[in-house]
Amino acid sequence: MEHTAIDLFCGAGGLSAGLEMAGFKVLAGNDIFAAAGETFCRTHPNAKFILGPIEDLSVTELMSLTGLKPGELTVLAGGPPCQAYSVYNHQRGMHDARATLFKEYLRIVDGLRPQWIVMENVTGIYSIGGGEAVRAIKSELGALGYAVQEQVLRSEDFGVPQERRRVVFIGNRIGVPISHPLPTHGPEQGQPFTTIRDAIGDLPTLENGEDKGRVAYRDDIPSRFQRLMRGNQTMVEGHVAPTLGKVNMQRLPFIPPGGSWRDIPHELLPEGMKRAKRSDHTKRYGRMTWDGLSCTVLTKCDIHWGAYIHPEQDRAITVREAARLQAFPDWFEFAGSRTEQYVQIGNAVPPLLGKAIGDHLMQLISPAAKAAA
Repeated sequence: MEHTAIDLFCGAGGLSAGLEMAGFKVLAGNDIFAAAGETFCRTHPNAKFILGPIEDLSVTELMSLTGLKPGELTVLAGGPPCQAYSVYNHQRGMHDARATLFKEYLRIVDGLRPQWIVMENVTGIYSIGGGEAVRAIKSELGALGYAVQEQVLRSEDFGVPQERRRVVFIGNRIGVPISHPLPTHGPEQGQPFTTIRDAIGDLPTLENGEDKGRVAYRDDIPSRFQRLMRGNQTMVEGHVAPTLGKVNMQRLPFIPPGGSWRDIPHELLPEGMKRAKRSDHTKRYGRMTWDGLSCTVLTKCDIHWGAYIHPEQDRAITVREAARLQAFPDWFEFAGSRTEQYVQIGNAVPPLLGKAIGDHLMQLISPAAKAAA
């Protein structure tokens, strides 16, 4: 039996890619971000992409495009925009219009009647309104007949070379017991975390601002993760170093692997950081370490905001390196400007995390699971 999925707030399609790796057929995606939609179309040629706000998306349109009838869809996935929930947004609250977009997701749930739902968001959703958003999501899905459980998943536990925490809601209306995927990586699992060296060590060296175009991989023995990311590729694209200004280039040589803004001479610090406490801004001007994990990849890999300096080259990480740290395969070509590409990557669900969720769903919806329900 073919299991199908639709991805709302799909962005570039990281969650869709993971679900496809797990064996789901992704029928459609919807997003308001045009560049992300172009990426989705390039990388999911068999799915329909619908550009526009979810408020304008009708259930009738979705059923017409996919050929589905109510109740036939296996999984409806979606991650409403996280800005309203993020700990980086100090004005977050349920009054923010973006915090109510999950109600549009619920409208689609009510119309399509999927067997399963998957929602993903940042951990800051727990603190908004004292947990109001989480309670509302579970209560309103419950009113539609869906049992729902949520759990914080750590991306590094599933082979992603990055510290990234996300809340994943899983629910169904068919009475199958709900659980979340168990970690596959880490000391207790017998499979080590994927390090930054494992992730990007095979990518060619670059100078600040250098663009070598489409280029061959380094002549090294690739790691297991690198082989997975390369697939059948022999050349890599999107590996272009951002151009850092003169003052930033003066700062970088002082920062060792694992170091940060604290290692920069006081006279070279930005004016605002000269007054900072040593305990503040722990990730700013951070240089990665080969044997560590990346910090959370944000929508702007700006060295002023996080640890986005290459472990040994004096430059910021490239779009391709950011994509690798999010576990995007190298055949994923991102559309739009370089700024838009970083946004797409930072907003995405890492495909390997999506695959772990998809693999687990496949187990839950197996005939044995149904029989035991």
